[in-house]
Amino acid sequence: MLFNSLQFLLFFIVVTLTYFGLRWRGRWVLLLVASCYFYMVLKPEYILILFLTIVIDYIAGIWIEKSAGPARRWLLILSLISNLGILAFFKYLGFFTENVSWLFSQLNMPAVADQMFSLGNRLFVKVLHVFGESGVASFKDNKSILPVGLSFHTFQAMSYTIEVYRGNQKAERHFGIYALYVMFYPQLVAGPIERPQNVLWQFHKTFPYDAEQVKAGLMQMAFGLFKKLVIADRLALLVDYAYHDPGQHNGLTLLAATFFYTIQIYCDFSGYSDIAIGAARVMGFSLMENFRTPYIAQSVSEFWRRWHISLSTWFRDYLYIPLGGNRKGEVRQYANMMVVFLASGLWHGPNWTYVIWGGLNGFYQILAVLRDKLLARMGFTAAPVELINSPADDRTRKSPMRVVANVLFTFVLIMLTWVFFRARTVHDAFLILGRIATLSPFERIDSPLNTVEMWFSLLLIAFLLLKEYFYLIIPTGNTARFAVLFVVITFVTYLFGVFSSNQFIYFQF
Repeated sequence: MLFNSLQFLLFFIVVTLTYFGLRWRGRWVLLLVASCYFYMVLKPEYILILFLTIVIDYIAGIWIEKSAGPARRWLLILSLISNLGILAFFKYLGFFTENVSWLFSQLNMPAVADQMFSLGNRLFVKVLHVFGESGVASFKDNKSILPVGLSFHTFQAMSYTIEVYRGNQKAERHFGIYALYVMFYPQLVAGPIERPQNVLWQFHKTFPYDAEQVKAGLMQMAFGLFKKLVIADRLALLVDYAYHDPGQHNGLTLLAATFFYTIQIYCDFSGYSDIAIGAARVMGFSLMENFRTPYIAQSVSEFWRRWHISLSTWFRDYLYIPLGGNRKGEVRQYANMMVVFLASGLWHGPNWTYVIWGGLNGFYQILAVLRDKLLARMGFTAAPVELINSPADDRTRKSPMRVVANVLFTFVLIMLTWVFFRARTVHDAFLILGRIATLSPFERIDSPLNTVEMWFSLLLIAFLLLKEYFYLIIPTGNTARFAVLFVVITFVTYLFGVFSSNQFIYFQF
């Protein structure tokens, strides 16, 4: 079920009104049933996969808490292998098999390559037949049948067993509440990726109706839809046009499309997060902040403290720090950074474009560390660079010109990485970068948007960036003012929104 659909509007109204009319026992049952329905609208048979992981991790959490010594570690490992195994099968089996087969082909072992590919493909198809995917014939159909949000709820489930193992979270004995923790519909398919300490206890509480929370949540949802429908989906018209066949477009068109995509992916994903957080807030639940004005960051490190915070902190706490962080020497620190960002790239999808995207961001981080150490040797002080820090605004006192220069430089670096994230193949990505690098000042933008629509799109981007820079918050305290602003945002979204049933970008992950 898409947030930007009439179906979700009706679903949200019915579920929320019923929710406030029930006591605690009825509420968690309602939310669990509603979350199952929400997911099954997208792909009903794949709820069995979700249910399987829920049962495994529910039992594992209780056993881990009861066990001591090496048994605890083995139970955690079995839980993680189960989760990662399901994720790897549905998301990466085809990618892995194709690349291993290619490697054997390069080693002049074509028979082994064919056997590897055939074996993996047969296993993949047979398992999918169990879920009713009888029309699937090869790995090439994998993307169309990938369980929606698999990466997100896998990571959320893993965080639960890890925190129980570490002693930071009591094992949840209530099976229904644990299932709701994994399946809570606002953040089920695209996050935020929550920690059990933040969410589980909330499902045991009965939140009274709070008019201020309801208003704030509805306003956040309205602006999230505005960002998705009015800004992101409008910019997507040029992005999809240019990136579909980049060989047919000049450098200026591809540069404009890349700039538009940089804004599109932010409005699309942060818009989803706003709707998810706002929907939960209406009912009294508090989900973690997932974005904090990332495009006003003055460095790539700061950008990653502001972008997709729930995923960035997940990799920090569960991969970077366990690998040793920056405690094992310089070389190990650089290796840990690169491993984390390569893993982050692969997490987004089984394509080398995502791996290169992650690697570029890791390379940026390593360069930042080397830069700061060089400055320190020269007698200059620099803020320490960490993989992920608190998302708090850590700007130091700098001249306005220097701040602007840092922001623009960071924006360009990040924009270049998005080329690999959006391109269909590595070849397309390098083609786009090559055309951009050699663009002529006499080129004109070839766009499906007319001149008025292009200027309107730029005006929307300017409005968004100004709102971000000045931390403008839409007021909801005064009820009359809230009503007027809510109606205005809704009307503008209806009037200028692009209603083409586009799903959110991160649904594919």
